[in-house]
Amino acid sequence: MTDFSTTIAPSTNHKTGLTSGNKFLDPRGKNLLSVQNLLHQLVDGLTEELSNAVELAPVPTEWMSIPKSQLIPDQPVSDTELLETCRQLVRGSMNPAHPRYMGHMDPLPSISSVMGSLVTAAVNNNVLSREMSPIFSELEQQLMRELALLFGLPETAGGMLQSGGTLCNLQALTVARNSQLGLKDVHKNGLIQLTSQPVIFASELCHSSIQKSAMILGLGTEAVLPVKVDDQCRICPKALQNSITQARQSGQLPFAVVATAGTTVTGNIDPLSAIAKICQNEKLWFHVDASYGGAAIFSETHKPCLQGIDRADSITFNPQKWCYVTKACALVLFREEKILDRHFRIAHPYMSLNEEDHEINLGEWGIQGTRAPEIAKWWLTLLQFGKSGLEKLIDHSYDMANRFNRLIDERDFIECASVSEMNIVCFRDTRGSQDETARGERNQRLQRGLMKDRQTFVSLPRFRNSRWLKAVLLNPFTTENDLQEIFDYIDHFEV
Repeated sequence: MTDFSTTIAPSTNHKTGLTSGNKFLDPRGKNLLSVQNLLHQLVDGLTEELSNAVELAPVPTEWMSIPKSQLIPDQPVSDTELLETCRQLVRGSMNPAHPRYMGHMDPLPSISSVMGSLVTAAVNNNVLSREMSPIFSELEQQLMRELALLFGLPETAGGMLQSGGTLCNLQALTVARNSQLGLKDVHKNGLIQLTSQPVIFASELCHSSIQKSAMILGLGTEAVLPVKVDDQCRICPKALQNSITQARQSGQLPFAVVATAGTTVTGNIDPLSAIAKICQNEKLWFHVDASYGGAAIFSETHKPCLQGIDRADSITFNPQKWCYVTKACALVLFREEKILDRHFRIAHPYMSLNEEDHEINLGEWGIQGTRAPEIAKWWLTLLQFGKSGLEKLIDHSYDMANRFNRLIDERDFIECASVSEMNIVCFRDTRGSQDETARGERNQRLQRGLMKDRQTFVSLPRFRNSRWLKAVLLNPFTTENDLQEIFDYIDHFEV
Protein backbone atom coordinates (compact mmCIF):
# COMPACT_ATOMS: atom_id res chain seq x y z
CA MET A 1 0.00 0.00 0.00
CA THR A 2 1.16 3.54 -0.77
CA ASP A 3 1.94 5.85 2.13
CA PHE A 4 -0.91 8.31 2.30
CA SER A 5 1.30 10.99 3.85
CA THR A 6 3.29 11.33 0.62
CA THR A 7 0.23 12.89 -0.99
CA ILE A 8 -1.65 14.43 1.90
CA ALA A 9 0.37 16.85 3.98
CA PRO A 10 -0.74 19.87 6.02
CA SER A 11 -0.96 23.05 4.01
CA THR A 12 1.36 25.89 5.02
CA ASN A 13 -0.44 28.61 3.07
CA HIS A 14 -4.10 27.73 3.58
CA LYS A 15 -6.32 30.32 5.25
CA THR A 16 -7.48 29.22 8.67
CA GLY A 17 -10.33 31.65 9.34
CA LEU A 18 -13.68 29.98 10.02
CA THR A 19 -15.42 31.70 7.10
CA SER A 20 -12.48 32.27 4.79
CA GLY A 21 -11.48 30.26 1.76
CA ASN A 22 -13.76 27.43 0.64
CA LYS A 23 -14.87 26.02 3.99
CA PHE A 24 -18.40 27.36 3.48
CA LEU A 25 -20.24 29.02 0.64
CA ASP A 26 -20.79 32.60 1.68
CA PRO A 27 -24.58 33.24 1.69
CA ARG A 28 -23.89 36.62 0.11
CA GLY A 29 -21.86 35.06 -2.66
CA LYS A 30 -18.51 36.66 -1.80
CA ASN A 31 -16.57 33.44 -2.57
CA LEU A 32 -18.93 32.02 -5.20
CA LEU A 33 -16.34 31.67 -7.95
CA SER A 34 -13.82 30.03 -5.66
CA VAL A 35 -16.32 27.45 -4.38
CA GLN A 36 -17.65 26.80 -7.88
CA ASN A 37 -14.10 26.16 -9.05
CA LEU A 38 -13.49 23.66 -6.25
CA LEU A 39 -16.72 21.78 -6.87
CA HIS A 40 -16.20 21.82 -10.64
CA GLN A 41 -12.78 20.25 -10.12
CA LEU A 42 -14.33 17.62 -7.87
CA VAL A 43 -17.03 16.73 -10.40
CA ASP A 44 -14.52 16.69 -13.25
CA GLY A 45 -12.23 14.40 -11.29
CA LEU A 46 -15.03 12.07 -10.19
CA THR A 47 -16.51 11.69 -13.64
CA GLU A 48 -13.08 11.11 -15.16
CA GLU A 49 -12.32 8.37 -12.63
CA LEU A 50 -15.72 6.70 -12.95
CA SER A 51 -15.74 6.90 -16.75
CA ASN A 52 -12.68 4.62 -16.59
CA ALA A 53 -14.24 2.21 -14.09
CA VAL A 54 -13.41 -0.79 -16.29
CA GLU A 55 -9.71 -0.06 -15.70
CA LEU A 56 -10.16 -0.54 -11.95
CA ALA A 57 -10.88 -3.79 -10.13
CA PRO A 58 -14.52 -4.53 -9.22
CA VAL A 59 -13.31 -4.81 -5.63
CA PRO A 60 -9.89 -3.27 -4.88
CA THR A 61 -7.23 -5.33 -3.16
CA GLU A 62 -4.98 -2.34 -2.50
CA TRP A 63 -5.65 1.23 -1.46
CA MET A 64 -3.76 4.13 0.00
CA SER A 65 -2.74 3.66 3.61
CA ILE A 66 -3.87 6.46 5.94
CA PRO A 67 -1.45 7.18 8.79
CA LYS A 68 -2.87 7.93 12.21
CA SER A 69 -1.50 11.48 12.10
CA GLN A 70 -3.80 12.29 9.18
CA LEU A 71 -7.04 11.03 10.75
CA ILE A 72 -7.54 14.20 12.79
CA PRO A 73 -4.89 16.60 11.45
CA ASP A 74 -3.77 19.60 13.48
CA GLN A 75 -3.90 21.92 10.49
CA PRO A 76 -6.14 22.07 7.39
CA VAL A 77 -4.92 20.79 4.05
CA SER A 78 -5.02 22.66 0.76
CA ASP A 79 -7.78 22.37 -1.83
CA THR A 80 -5.40 20.46 -4.09
CA GLU A 81 -4.70 17.92 -1.38
CA LEU A 82 -8.39 17.69 -0.54
CA LEU A 83 -9.20 16.86 -4.15
CA GLU A 84 -6.44 14.27 -4.27
CA THR A 85 -7.89 12.65 -1.16
CA CYS A 86 -11.25 12.38 -2.92
CA ARG A 87 -9.57 10.66 -5.85
CA GLN A 88 -7.92 8.14 -3.55
CA LEU A 89 -11.23 7.44 -1.82
CA VAL A 90 -12.75 6.57 -5.19
CA ARG A 91 -9.85 4.27 -6.05
CA GLY A 92 -10.18 2.42 -2.75
CA SER A 93 -13.93 1.89 -3.09
CA MET A 94 -16.05 -1.00 -4.25
CA ASN A 95 -16.58 -0.46 -7.96
CA PRO A 96 -20.17 -1.41 -8.92
CA ALA A 97 -19.82 0.53 -12.18
CA HIS A 98 -17.59 -2.26 -13.51
CA PRO A 99 -19.64 -4.43 -15.91
CA ARG A 100 -18.23 -7.53 -14.20
CA TYR A 101 -19.15 -6.50 -10.70
CA MET A 102 -21.85 -9.12 -10.05
CA GLY A 103 -21.38 -10.00 -6.41
CA HIS A 104 -24.15 -8.17 -4.62
CA MET A 105 -27.34 -6.14 -5.04
CA ASP A 106 -25.35 -2.91 -5.34
CA PRO A 107 -25.74 -1.07 -8.65
CA LEU A 108 -23.92 1.77 -10.28
CA PRO A 109 -25.97 4.88 -9.43
CA SER A 110 -28.22 6.79 -11.78
CA ILE A 111 -26.87 10.23 -12.62
CA SER A 112 -30.13 11.76 -11.40
CA SER A 113 -29.75 10.18 -7.95
CA VAL A 114 -26.18 11.50 -7.76
CA MET A 115 -27.63 14.92 -8.54
CA GLY A 116 -30.19 14.39 -5.78
CA SER A 117 -27.44 13.45 -3.34
CA LEU A 118 -25.61 16.66 -4.14
CA VAL A 119 -28.75 18.79 -3.79
CA THR A 120 -29.78 17.27 -0.46
CA ALA A 121 -26.24 17.48 0.91
CA ALA A 122 -26.03 21.13 -0.10
CA VAL A 123 -29.29 22.23 1.54
CA ASN A 124 -28.80 19.89 4.53
CA ASN A 125 -32.48 19.60 5.44
CA ASN A 126 -33.82 17.22 8.08
CA VAL A 127 -36.96 15.14 7.51
CA LEU A 128 -37.47 15.01 11.26
CA SER A 129 -40.10 17.73 10.79
CA ARG A 130 -41.86 19.78 8.16
CA GLU A 131 -40.35 23.06 9.24
CA MET A 132 -36.90 21.51 8.79
CA SER A 133 -37.69 20.01 5.37
CA PRO A 134 -40.74 21.77 3.86
CA ILE A 135 -40.75 20.52 0.28
CA PHE A 136 -39.11 17.18 1.06
CA SER A 137 -41.64 16.18 3.74
CA GLU A 138 -44.53 16.93 1.42
CA LEU A 139 -42.86 15.18 -1.51
CA GLU A 140 -42.10 12.08 0.54
CA GLN A 141 -45.63 11.67 1.82
CA GLN A 142 -47.15 12.23 -1.62
CA LEU A 143 -44.76 9.87 -3.41
CA MET A 144 -45.19 7.12 -0.81
CA ARG A 145 -48.95 7.20 -1.35
CA GLU A 146 -48.49 6.89 -5.12
CA LEU A 147 -46.03 4.00 -4.74
CA ALA A 148 -48.46 2.24 -2.43
CA LEU A 149 -51.09 2.40 -5.17
CA LEU A 150 -48.54 0.99 -7.64
CA PHE A 151 -48.18 -2.05 -5.36
CA GLY A 152 -51.97 -2.43 -5.33
CA LEU A 153 -52.53 -1.13 -1.81
CA PRO A 154 -55.69 0.94 -1.16
CA GLU A 155 -56.07 4.73 -1.11
CA THR A 156 -55.59 4.62 2.67
CA ALA A 157 -51.98 3.46 2.28
CA GLY A 158 -48.78 5.43 2.75
CA GLY A 159 -45.36 5.22 4.32
CA MET A 160 -41.93 6.74 4.62
CA LEU A 161 -38.26 6.31 3.84
CA GLN A 162 -35.70 4.92 6.25
CA SER A 163 -31.94 4.51 5.97
CA GLY A 164 -31.93 0.91 4.77
CA GLY A 165 -34.09 -2.18 4.60
CA THR A 166 -33.22 -3.28 8.12
CA LEU A 167 -34.82 -0.17 9.59
CA CYS A 168 -37.82 -0.60 7.30
CA ASN A 169 -38.36 -4.16 8.48
CA LEU A 170 -37.92 -3.04 12.08
CA GLN A 171 -40.46 -0.26 11.60
CA ALA A 172 -43.00 -2.66 10.06
CA LEU A 173 -42.60 -5.30 12.75
CA THR A 174 -42.78 -2.71 15.52
CA VAL A 175 -46.11 -1.45 14.17
CA ALA A 176 -47.25 -5.05 13.69
CA ARG A 177 -46.42 -5.91 17.31
CA ASN A 178 -48.06 -2.79 18.70
CA SER A 179 -51.22 -3.15 16.63
CA GLN A 180 -51.63 -6.93 16.91
CA LEU A 181 -51.06 -6.81 20.66
CA GLY A 182 -52.96 -3.54 20.99
CA LEU A 183 -55.49 -4.88 23.50
CA LYS A 184 -52.59 -5.21 25.92
CA ASP A 185 -51.44 -1.65 25.08
CA VAL A 186 -47.92 -2.84 24.33
CA HIS A 187 -47.28 0.53 22.66
CA LYS A 188 -47.32 2.20 26.10
CA ASN A 189 -46.69 -0.54 28.64
CA GLY A 190 -44.26 -2.84 26.88
CA LEU A 191 -44.03 -6.63 26.95
CA ILE A 192 -43.68 -7.27 30.66
CA GLN A 193 -47.45 -7.65 31.09
CA LEU A 194 -47.70 -10.47 28.51
CA THR A 195 -48.08 -14.02 29.73
CA SER A 196 -47.32 -15.57 26.31
CA GLN A 197 -44.26 -15.25 24.09
CA PRO A 198 -45.01 -13.22 20.92
CA VAL A 199 -43.58 -14.91 17.81
CA ILE A 200 -42.97 -14.10 14.15
CA PHE A 201 -42.91 -16.60 11.29
CA ALA A 202 -40.44 -16.20 8.45
CA SER A 203 -38.67 -18.31 5.87
CA GLU A 204 -35.60 -20.15 7.06
CA LEU A 205 -33.89 -18.11 4.31
CA CYS A 206 -35.21 -14.73 5.44
CA HIS A 207 -32.88 -11.77 5.76
CA SER A 208 -31.02 -11.49 9.07
CA SER A 209 -32.73 -8.14 9.71
CA ILE A 210 -35.84 -10.08 10.79
CA GLN A 211 -33.97 -11.72 13.65
CA LYS A 212 -32.28 -8.42 14.40
CA SER A 213 -35.68 -6.73 14.59
CA ALA A 214 -36.97 -9.36 17.00
CA MET A 215 -33.91 -8.80 19.19
CA ILE A 216 -34.40 -5.03 19.24
CA LEU A 217 -38.12 -5.42 19.94
CA GLY A 218 -37.32 -7.30 23.11
CA LEU A 219 -38.62 -10.61 21.80
CA GLY A 220 -35.26 -12.26 21.25
CA THR A 221 -33.97 -13.82 18.05
CA GLU A 222 -35.58 -17.15 18.99
CA ALA A 223 -38.98 -15.48 18.59
CA VAL A 224 -38.51 -15.69 14.81
CA LEU A 225 -39.74 -19.20 14.04
CA PRO A 226 -38.12 -20.47 10.81
CA VAL A 227 -40.52 -21.99 8.29
CA LYS A 228 -39.32 -24.77 6.03
CA VAL A 229 -38.73 -23.94 2.37
CA ASP A 230 -39.22 -26.12 -0.69
CA ASP A 231 -36.53 -27.15 -3.17
CA GLN A 232 -36.91 -23.75 -4.85
CA CYS A 233 -36.10 -21.87 -1.65
CA ARG A 234 -39.69 -20.67 -1.07
CA ILE A 235 -41.83 -20.98 2.04
CA CYS A 236 -44.03 -24.09 2.09
CA PRO A 237 -47.56 -22.83 2.91
CA LYS A 238 -48.44 -26.14 4.57
CA ALA A 239 -45.35 -25.89 6.77
CA LEU A 240 -46.33 -22.32 7.68
CA GLN A 241 -49.84 -23.38 8.66
CA ASN A 242 -48.46 -26.23 10.77
CA SER A 243 -45.97 -23.90 12.48
CA ILE A 244 -48.72 -21.45 13.43
CA THR A 245 -50.88 -24.25 14.83
CA GLN A 246 -47.99 -25.73 16.82
CA ALA A 247 -47.02 -22.33 18.20
CA ARG A 248 -50.51 -21.69 19.51
CA GLN A 249 -50.72 -25.17 20.99
CA SER A 250 -47.45 -24.58 22.84
CA GLY A 251 -48.76 -21.37 24.37
CA GLN A 252 -46.93 -18.90 22.11
CA LEU A 253 -48.56 -15.77 20.70
CA PRO A 254 -48.24 -15.47 16.90
CA PHE A 255 -48.66 -11.94 15.58
CA ALA A 256 -46.85 -11.63 12.21
CA VAL A 257 -45.64 -13.49 9.14
CA VAL A 258 -42.78 -12.20 6.97
CA ALA A 259 -42.66 -13.26 3.34
CA THR A 260 -39.62 -12.54 1.19
CA ALA A 261 -39.77 -11.29 -2.39
CA GLY A 262 -36.20 -11.79 -3.53
CA THR A 263 -34.17 -13.89 -1.09
CA THR A 264 -30.64 -12.62 -0.55
CA VAL A 265 -28.78 -15.67 -1.81
CA THR A 266 -31.04 -17.12 -4.51
CA GLY A 267 -33.48 -14.32 -5.39
CA ASN A 268 -36.60 -16.45 -4.94
CA ILE A 269 -40.09 -15.27 -4.00
CA ASP A 270 -42.29 -16.81 -1.34
CA PRO A 271 -45.86 -17.68 -2.46
CA LEU A 272 -47.39 -14.36 -1.47
CA SER A 273 -51.03 -15.12 -2.24
CA ALA A 274 -51.03 -18.37 -0.28
CA ILE A 275 -49.32 -16.72 2.68
CA ALA A 276 -51.76 -13.79 2.55
CA LYS A 277 -54.68 -16.22 2.76
CA ILE A 278 -53.18 -17.94 5.81
CA CYS A 279 -52.57 -14.58 7.49
CA GLN A 280 -56.15 -13.52 6.82
CA ASN A 281 -57.55 -16.76 8.24
CA GLU A 282 -55.26 -16.66 11.27
CA LYS A 283 -55.65 -12.88 11.80
CA LEU A 284 -51.90 -12.28 11.59
CA TRP A 285 -50.01 -9.26 10.25
CA PHE A 286 -48.66 -9.93 6.72
CA HIS A 287 -45.35 -8.20 5.99
CA VAL A 288 -43.54 -8.58 2.66
CA ASP A 289 -39.82 -7.93 2.62
CA ALA A 290 -39.51 -6.92 -1.04
CA SER A 291 -36.30 -5.00 -0.44
CA TYR A 292 -34.89 -6.29 -3.70
CA GLY A 293 -37.72 -7.85 -5.64
CA GLY A 294 -40.15 -4.96 -5.24
CA ALA A 295 -38.59 -3.34 -8.32
CA ALA A 296 -40.34 -5.93 -10.50
CA ILE A 297 -43.52 -3.90 -9.98
CA PHE A 298 -42.27 -1.56 -12.72
CA SER A 299 -42.25 -4.33 -15.35
CA GLU A 300 -45.54 -5.31 -16.99
CA THR A 301 -43.92 -8.59 -18.01
CA HIS A 302 -42.51 -9.55 -14.63
CA LYS A 303 -44.72 -7.93 -11.99
CA PRO A 304 -46.98 -11.03 -11.87
CA CYS A 305 -44.20 -12.64 -9.81
CA LEU A 306 -45.36 -10.32 -7.00
CA GLN A 307 -48.96 -11.49 -7.16
CA GLY A 308 -50.44 -11.25 -3.67
CA ILE A 309 -48.28 -8.35 -2.51
CA ASP A 310 -51.38 -6.14 -2.72
CA ARG A 311 -52.77 -8.03 0.29
CA ALA A 312 -49.83 -7.09 2.54
CA ASP A 313 -50.25 -5.02 5.69
CA SER A 314 -46.74 -3.62 5.13
CA ILE A 315 -44.06 -3.76 2.45
CA THR A 316 -40.34 -3.01 2.52
CA PHE A 317 -38.81 -1.88 -0.78
CA ASN A 318 -35.31 -0.53 -1.46
CA PRO A 319 -34.90 1.64 -4.60
CA GLN A 320 -31.19 1.74 -3.73
CA LYS A 321 -30.90 -1.75 -5.16
CA TRP A 322 -32.62 -2.60 -8.46
CA CYS A 323 -33.70 1.00 -9.18
CA TYR A 324 -30.13 2.36 -9.21
CA VAL A 325 -30.58 5.05 -6.53
CA THR A 326 -27.60 6.12 -4.43
CA LYS A 327 -27.56 4.89 -0.83
CA ALA A 328 -29.40 5.10 1.38
CA CYS A 329 -32.86 4.87 -0.12
CA ALA A 330 -35.30 2.37 1.37
CA LEU A 331 -38.98 2.68 2.14
CA VAL A 332 -41.70 0.99 4.14
CA LEU A 333 -45.36 1.14 3.12
CA PHE A 334 -48.41 0.48 5.29
CA ARG A 335 -51.83 -0.58 4.14
CA GLU A 336 -53.30 1.95 6.54
CA GLU A 337 -51.16 5.07 6.81
CA LYS A 338 -53.03 6.23 9.92
CA ILE A 339 -52.02 3.08 11.79
CA LEU A 340 -48.76 4.93 12.45
CA ASP A 341 -50.76 7.49 14.44
CA ARG A 342 -52.44 4.85 16.55
CA HIS A 343 -49.62 2.38 17.06
CA PHE A 344 -46.31 4.18 16.75
CA ARG A 345 -46.37 7.96 16.82
CA ILE A 346 -44.42 9.84 19.48
CA ALA A 347 -45.19 13.56 19.23
CA HIS A 348 -42.53 16.26 18.83
CA PRO A 349 -43.98 19.16 20.84
CA TYR A 350 -40.98 21.35 20.04
CA MET A 351 -41.96 21.42 16.34
CA SER A 352 -44.95 23.70 15.74
CA LEU A 353 -45.07 24.64 12.05
CA ASN A 354 -48.15 23.22 10.26
CA GLU A 355 -49.63 22.17 13.60
CA GLU A 356 -52.85 24.05 12.87
CA ASP A 357 -53.22 22.08 9.61
CA HIS A 358 -52.83 18.77 11.47
CA GLU A 359 -49.81 17.91 9.34
CA ILE A 360 -47.60 15.13 10.64
CA ASN A 361 -43.86 15.48 11.12
CA LEU A 362 -42.48 12.31 9.56
CA GLY A 363 -40.00 11.93 12.41
CA GLU A 364 -42.98 11.29 14.70
CA TRP A 365 -44.03 8.35 12.54
CA GLY A 366 -40.63 6.76 11.96
CA ILE A 367 -37.88 5.08 13.93
CA GLN A 368 -35.35 7.67 12.87
CA GLY A 369 -35.34 11.21 14.14
CA THR A 370 -32.78 13.09 12.11
CA ARG A 371 -32.94 11.83 8.55
CA ALA A 372 -31.63 13.16 5.26
CA PRO A 373 -34.21 13.92 2.53
CA GLU A 374 -33.34 10.86 0.46
CA ILE A 375 -36.68 11.20 -1.31
CA ALA A 376 -35.10 13.69 -3.72
CA LYS A 377 -32.76 11.04 -5.15
CA TRP A 378 -35.61 8.60 -5.69
CA TRP A 379 -37.91 11.19 -7.25
CA LEU A 380 -35.22 12.55 -9.59
CA THR A 381 -34.52 8.99 -10.72
CA LEU A 382 -38.22 8.50 -11.41
CA LEU A 383 -38.23 11.76 -13.37
CA GLN A 384 -35.15 10.85 -15.39
CA PHE A 385 -36.28 7.31 -16.27
CA GLY A 386 -40.05 7.34 -15.94
CA LYS A 387 -41.84 4.05 -15.41
CA SER A 388 -40.98 3.04 -18.97
CA GLY A 389 -37.25 3.52 -18.40
CA LEU A 390 -37.25 1.51 -15.18
CA GLU A 391 -39.23 -1.20 -16.96
CA LYS A 392 -36.53 -1.44 -19.64
CA LEU A 393 -33.83 -1.76 -16.99
CA ILE A 394 -35.72 -4.48 -15.10
CA ASP A 395 -36.51 -6.40 -18.29
CA HIS A 396 -32.89 -6.15 -19.44
CA SER A 397 -31.70 -7.59 -16.12
CA TYR A 398 -34.06 -10.53 -16.51
CA ASP A 399 -32.82 -11.04 -20.06
CA MET A 400 -29.18 -11.12 -18.95
CA ALA A 401 -30.03 -13.58 -16.18
CA ASN A 402 -31.71 -15.81 -18.77
CA ARG A 403 -28.59 -15.67 -20.92
CA PHE A 404 -26.46 -16.51 -17.89
CA ASN A 405 -28.70 -19.49 -17.10
CA ARG A 406 -28.53 -20.74 -20.68
CA LEU A 407 -24.75 -20.81 -20.43
CA ILE A 408 -25.10 -22.82 -17.23
CA ASP A 409 -27.51 -25.23 -18.93
CA GLU A 410 -24.86 -25.95 -21.56
CA ARG A 411 -22.55 -27.28 -18.83
CA ASP A 412 -23.51 -30.40 -16.91
CA PHE A 413 -20.88 -29.73 -14.24
CA ILE A 414 -22.56 -26.54 -13.01
CA GLU A 415 -25.41 -26.82 -10.52
CA CYS A 416 -27.96 -24.10 -9.72
CA ALA A 417 -29.35 -23.69 -6.22
CA SER A 418 -32.84 -22.92 -7.55
CA VAL A 419 -34.69 -21.78 -10.63
CA SER A 420 -34.07 -18.06 -11.09
CA GLU A 421 -37.11 -15.88 -10.46
CA MET A 422 -35.21 -12.63 -10.75
CA ASN A 423 -31.81 -11.52 -12.00
CA ILE A 424 -29.92 -13.45 -9.33
CA VAL A 425 -28.21 -16.77 -10.10
CA CYS A 426 -26.76 -18.93 -7.33
CA PHE A 427 -24.61 -21.72 -8.78
CA ARG A 428 -21.51 -23.84 -8.23
CA ASP A 429 -18.93 -25.91 -10.05
CA THR A 430 -19.43 -29.57 -9.04
CA ARG A 431 -16.30 -31.03 -10.64
CA GLY A 432 -13.84 -32.85 -8.43
CA SER A 433 -14.55 -34.20 -4.95
CA GLN A 434 -18.18 -34.77 -3.93
CA ASP A 435 -17.36 -33.76 -0.37
CA GLU A 436 -19.22 -30.53 0.50
CA THR A 437 -16.20 -28.97 2.17
CA ALA A 438 -13.99 -29.72 -0.82
CA ARG A 439 -16.63 -28.38 -3.20
CA GLY A 440 -16.83 -25.19 -1.20
CA GLU A 441 -13.07 -24.78 -1.34
CA ARG A 442 -13.05 -25.35 -5.08
CA ASN A 443 -15.67 -22.67 -5.65
CA GLN A 444 -13.75 -20.33 -3.38
CA ARG A 445 -10.67 -20.83 -5.59
CA LEU A 446 -12.81 -20.26 -8.65
CA GLN A 447 -14.10 -16.99 -7.23
CA ARG A 448 -10.57 -15.81 -6.57
CA GLY A 449 -9.46 -16.87 -10.04
CA LEU A 450 -12.27 -14.94 -11.70
CA MET A 451 -11.24 -11.85 -9.74
CA LYS A 452 -7.55 -12.19 -10.53
CA ASP A 453 -7.69 -13.30 -14.15
CA ARG A 454 -11.00 -11.96 -15.49
CA GLN A 455 -11.71 -8.85 -13.41
CA THR A 456 -15.00 -10.49 -12.38
CA PHE A 457 -16.51 -10.34 -8.91
CA VAL A 458 -19.14 -12.86 -7.92
CA SER A 459 -19.86 -13.33 -4.23
CA LEU A 460 -19.33 -16.51 -2.22
CA PRO A 461 -22.33 -17.07 0.07
CA ARG A 462 -22.55 -19.96 2.48
CA PHE A 463 -25.56 -22.02 1.45
CA ARG A 464 -26.66 -25.61 2.15
CA ASN A 465 -23.57 -26.28 4.24
CA SER A 466 -21.13 -25.27 1.52
CA ARG A 467 -19.84 -22.33 -0.50
CA TRP A 468 -21.67 -21.33 -3.66
CA LEU A 469 -21.19 -18.54 -6.21
CA LYS A 470 -23.76 -15.79 -6.68
CA ALA A 471 -24.11 -13.51 -9.68
CA VAL A 472 -26.44 -10.50 -9.71
CA LEU A 473 -27.04 -9.38 -13.30
CA LEU A 474 -27.68 -5.75 -12.46
CA ASN A 475 -25.28 -3.63 -14.50
CA PRO A 476 -26.83 -2.37 -17.78
CA PHE A 477 -23.34 -2.28 -19.33
CA THR A 478 -22.69 -6.00 -18.87
CA THR A 479 -22.58 -7.66 -22.30
CA GLU A 480 -23.00 -11.16 -23.72
CA ASN A 481 -19.26 -11.10 -24.41
CA ASP A 482 -18.62 -10.52 -20.68
CA LEU A 483 -20.71 -13.57 -19.85
CA GLN A 484 -19.04 -15.72 -22.50
CA GLU A 485 -15.55 -14.83 -21.25
CA ILE A 486 -16.58 -15.69 -17.68
CA PHE A 487 -17.81 -19.13 -18.73
CA ASP A 488 -14.81 -19.75 -20.97
CA TYR A 489 -12.68 -19.20 -17.87
CA ILE A 490 -14.84 -21.54 -15.79
CA ASP A 491 -14.56 -24.22 -18.49
CA HIS A 492 -10.78 -24.28 -18.25
CA PHE A 493 -10.48 -23.78 -14.52
CA GLU A 494 -8.32 -26.48 -12.90
CA VAL A 495 -10.18 -29.57 -11.74
